[in-house]
Amino acid sequence: MSVREWRKVLFGKEWVFQHGKVAKQSAGSIWARFGDSVVLATANVSDNVVEGIDFVPLTVEYMEKFYAAGKIPGGFIKREGKPSESGILSSRLIDRPIRPLFPKTLRNEVQVIVTVLSVDPDCPTDVLGISAASLALNISKIPFDGIVAGVQVGYVDGQFIVFPTAEQLERSKIDIVVAGTKDAITMVEGEAKEVTEDEMLQALMVAHEAIKEIVAFQEEIIKEFNVEKMPLPEPKYNVELVEKFAEYVDMNELEKRIFARGKQERVELADEYYESIVQKFFEENNISEEEQEEYKLPLKEKYDELSKKLMRKIIIERGLRADGRGPKDIRPISCEVGLLPRTHGSALFTRGETQSLGIVTLGSPAEEQIIDTLIEEGTKRFMLHYNFPPFSTGEVKPLRLSRREIGHGHLAERAVKAVIPSEDEFPYVIRVVSEILESNGSSSMATVCSASLALMDAGVPIKKHVAGVAMGLILEGDKSVILTDIIGLEDHWGDMDFKVAGTRDGITAFQMDCKVSGVSEDLLRAALYQAKEARMFILDKLYETISEPRKELSPYAPRIKWFYIDPTRSGELIGPGGKVIKSIIKMFDVEISIDDETGKVTVSGVDPEKVQGAIDYIQNMFRDISVGDIYDGKITRVENYGIFVEIAPGKIGLAHASKLGNVKPTSFKVGDRVKVEVISIDEIGRFQLRRVEE
Repeated sequence: MSVREWRKVLFGKEWVFQHGKVAKQSAGSIWARFGDSVVLATANVSDNVVEGIDFVPLTVEYMEKFYAAGKIPGGFIKREGKPSESGILSSRLIDRPIRPLFPKTLRNEVQVIVTVLSVDPDCPTDVLGISAASLALNISKIPFDGIVAGVQVGYVDGQFIVFPTAEQLERSKIDIVVAGTKDAITMVEGEAKEVTEDEMLQALMVAHEAIKEIVAFQEEIIKEFNVEKMPLPEPKYNVELVEKFAEYVDMNELEKRIFARGKQERVELADEYYESIVQKFFEENNISEEEQEEYKLPLKEKYDELSKKLMRKIIIERGLRADGRGPKDIRPISCEVGLLPRTHGSALFTRGETQSLGIVTLGSPAEEQIIDTLIEEGTKRFMLHYNFPPFSTGEVKPLRLSRREIGHGHLAERAVKAVIPSEDEFPYVIRVVSEILESNGSSSMATVCSASLALMDAGVPIKKHVAGVAMGLILEGDKSVILTDIIGLEDHWGDMDFKVAGTRDGITAFQMDCKVSGVSEDLLRAALYQAKEARMFILDKLYETISEPRKELSPYAPRIKWFYIDPTRSGELIGPGGKVIKSIIKMFDVEISIDDETGKVTVSGVDPEKVQGAIDYIQNMFRDISVGDIYDGKITRVENYGIFVEIAPGKIGLAHASKLGNVKPTSFKVGDRVKVEVISIDEIGRFQLRRVEE
């Protein structure tokens, strides 16, 4: 196998694709370089057909290697383990645009692995991985219909920038990744700082023009390969007989069942009808019990196909949706805050049959999440986690954290973080958890709403509410209907899943997955503005429930105060082996963190008096002792001639018996606290004390 290489300068940087040098035993492999970022994309397929499934068994893995950034993994083992959260999000970013391009009947396991070999912070490896995976699949024997590419777009100082640098992204109002073919955008994922619908649309159009350039480059490369694709498995059943099954379906009866009002009722009625006609079909066509197993899956697929066509036809022709709504109608919304007495903030947001319980927990700066990825190092003070238990859909499944949960949580976090106050305004670490209690479409957008409500209930000083809505599309020929607030059925059988979140002043997060290529600029504009109309309606509901953050935090939330000391003396507060700071933490039952550079000392705890006590204690440590100063000290020793009082760590003075008022020294015991005044300091720094009577 000869080594082939292709080079082109795109967007100010050189792109290099190479084949035939490495990973030669893979069905398809591409070594891709963009700037100083390098990834290896490999695509492989199993020889065996997976029986009994109705989907393409595709897995996409994004393998982060710390050596790519010149780093050694943290922890005891010192090697890469399970994928990080950022790695999982990158896997999803590559998976979503390529998955729709596989033949729907492919049942061989396909695995795409994108391995990160070198990282340039200005050239995103996950976005490069989309194009590399597309090439690896196209030059392999794996059936794959299309060429896809991805780009990152920023909006800096009024200019749209394709593949902005890390520095430009810091100043950018938009940070989105867009993937697509030369004909259409197929995926969008990203965040924004309250941009308008027109600004977002312009970003998408700029992205698509850039995608066309990368796709054209891929087309040049693919032309040099003469690839024979593997044949798709032949069905074991009689295809004509499966087509005949349509004659057994009474479309009027089917309409009654799939247009039932409730999700569970809709599923039960549709399944009940299917079971009744499939048995009749088996009997009248003399299909034996042994053959019936082979027919069950294709017949169910045919039934679903007929149901899908019927649902789409009624939406297009009558503007009527499965749950009885019109295209722009939003399901009934209810909001409630303050449900959980001991949490720091809580809210329940219900929209139709989708329900999210949002819970806020406030923590001290010491509880920040440590971030250590290929590119990013540091800490994170705002986290939003999304949980999707099986009971939310009435199912029985193992309780495992899925990639979907991580992706949905990340989208909601991006939407809400735009309104989170700075650390200077609100020094707390903030964690929001969304528990999905019921689901029938758009639970990630319900999460945005419950999070916004819960943050205000917790007293977090967010200036605005954030709301989200999921949009859908039915496209048949030259006719189209945009759907507001889609349910699960419309997501599954529709042509687009389009999620927009934001405030009254603009968009903060955006996600889109398209299954068709006919989504024009005008259609996207109409969808964005229809989503804005819906968002404003939902925001009104949130403001009616709670219009501004509560003035007081929950009594169970920690209290945080901070002050500054001389940073060159921070070692005195820490003490040898942390002895001093540990003793203060134990004494006052608080948490203390120190910024060595600025000398900022942050003290947090549930009891405000103990927090203040710790602050007073530390400030006394660093206060120059002067005659006349008064301290709340601790007795460390009792003698007949007086008591020794520690007024600050390591600073102990004597209160002579004559300076204790009418109380004898032996009336005190070690550990007692006593208020004392400094009455004299000698030339070597020793000081005498006098008891101050309460």
